[in-house]
This record gives sequence, structure tokens and C-alpha cells, in this order.
Amino acid sequence: MSALKLEERVIVASIGVVFLGLLTAFYYWRLDHIYRCSLAILGLSVPLWLPRVYSPKGIFKVVLSPIYDPKIMAILGIFIAVHVSLVNVPFTNIDLFHKEWRNADMISHFLGGLTLWLMVAKILHSYGFSPRRVLVYSIVVFYILAVGWEVAEKLTEGEISFITETLENKVRDLIMDSFGMIFGIILIKRRKITSFQLS
Repeated sequence: MSALKLEERVIVASIGVVFLGLLTAFYYWRLDHIYRCSLAILGLSVPLWLPRVYSPKGIFKVVLSPIYDPKIMAILGIFIAVHVSLVNVPFTNIDLFHKEWRNADMISHFLGGLTLWLMVAKILHSYGFSPRRVLVYSIVVFYILAVGWEVAEKLTEGEISFITETLENKVRDLIMDSFGMIFGIILIKRRKITSFQLS
């Protein structure tokens, strides 16, 4: 069995962090976090095995292209591990994301914005658009998804009593999403991530 590549080791480490969160969730019996961590572990495991057993073709190759990009999946792993740890700090019952430190969501939105834009841009690039169109279309799709997410969150706020966000907080979330996207564009432009190019 070949040694894991750096990106795969990052994903495995991220799964390890999430697993600690899962153990913590079981200890404090936080059902929401058990569900969240379980899904995260299952999701992060996909890029470790799917590329070895399945070679997609046609539209599936385009849509699934981020999963077959080790660098993007490593960034996704870091985002998920950080986000899960903020929602429930391992070995504690502290929820930095929703309760103890409400500004913690700025970290998640930055990493989430970075990850979302990279995945959208990768799909558009795999579809065959020119670098200029990838940039323009990815920004448009990014904001459709980001704004849509914030609207969906606002509509479901009443279901969870301690999760309420003001309009100012929603705007801040979008700003941090945007910073993440801009950072992703810089990484691609400077060839720090060589998955695809915009110029």
C-alpha cells in the first residue's frame, strides 16, 4: 500500500479532529453534534477512497471534479475540522460558534467562502470555460449560493432558540465569505494551488 500524499494526510488529520468532536458529543450527549460529526466523517472519507475505485465520465466528471482535486479536498478538510471544533470545542461543552463567542463564525465563513469558491471554480473550469469566464461565473454563482444560505438560515432561525442573527451579522458573514473567495482567487493567481489557472 502506497504512502498517503500530503493532502490525504491533511484529510486524515481533519477526520481525526472531527472524531474527537464526535467522542465529545457522545460524552455530553449532544445529538445535533453527533449527527454533524458523523456526516462530516463520512463526507471527508469520500475523497480518500472514491478516486481509487471510480473514474467518472461526462457530466459526472465535471460535477465531481472537486472531489478528485486533492488540494481542494485538503482545504475542505481543514474547514470542516475547524468549523466542527468551533461548534463544540473537543473535550468540553463549549459552543464558540453559537453561544460563548459568537464572533467565531467569522473564521468559519472565511474558510467556507474559500472552500466554496474553489469548488465552484473547479467545476466551471472542468466544464471547459475560459479562465475569464470561470472567474466571472464563479463569483456570480458564489454569491447566489452564499446569499441563498444566509436567507435559508434566517428562515429557519425560529427552530433553534439560541441561534438568532441580526442583519448586520448576516452582512458580516457575507463579507467574511467574500474575503475567503478573494483569498482563493489570490492563491490560484499566484499558483499556490495548481489545480487550475485563471490566467
